[in-house]
Amino acid sequence: MRHAEIIRQTAETDIVLRLELDGTGQSEIDSGVGFLDHMLTLLARHGRFDLKLTCRGDTSVDDHHSVEDIGICLGRAFAQALGEKRGISRYGFCILPMDEALILAAVDFSGRACLGYNLPIRAQKVGTFDTELVQEFWQAFARCAGCSLHLRRLAGGNSHHIIEGAFKAAARSLRQAVAIEADCANEIPSTKGVL
Repeated sequence: MRHAEIIRQTAETDIVLRLELDGTGQSEIDSGVGFLDHMLTLLARHGRFDLKLTCRGDTSVDDHHSVEDIGICLGRAFAQALGEKRGISRYGFCILPMDEALILAAVDFSGRACLGYNLPIRAQKVGTFDTELVQEFWQAFARCAGCSLHLRRLAGGNSHHIIEGAFKAAARSLRQAVAIEADCANEIPSTKGVL
């Protein structure tokens, strides 16, 4: 089974994250940031990843450290669970409608970290959540997972729908990219022979 456990303790956050790539979408999320809990639950469900997460962060300051550090841990968990990436599809993409919002996500587990982010969000907050933290989360994830990730808003105005659409589209893209292709299960999906 492809799984990982990441423990990260800093002066700002204390995180334990367990990831199973070949799961059923089960999750137990307690990030200390309610909106992020909702998004990570959706990520697990739509990616069919089993995800357990606890985070104790300095949310009395704001949510920034918790959100970014969880992105770091989730990225590291993907990198650890994928190992040398033998047999994976490598690429995944999704164009996902969320009511009036239409979101494109595409990912390549190339070993090169890159975030292409064009996800304009009108509101500065959804509830108490700072919407600028969406980019911080995905930047940390892409850097630590070693993937190229592109997120684009093609249509939409409701900030909640845009963010939720992005997490769902990313989840479905990640699910495609990490899937094992039976006819090349022993191969590294690169002409270089390494990712």
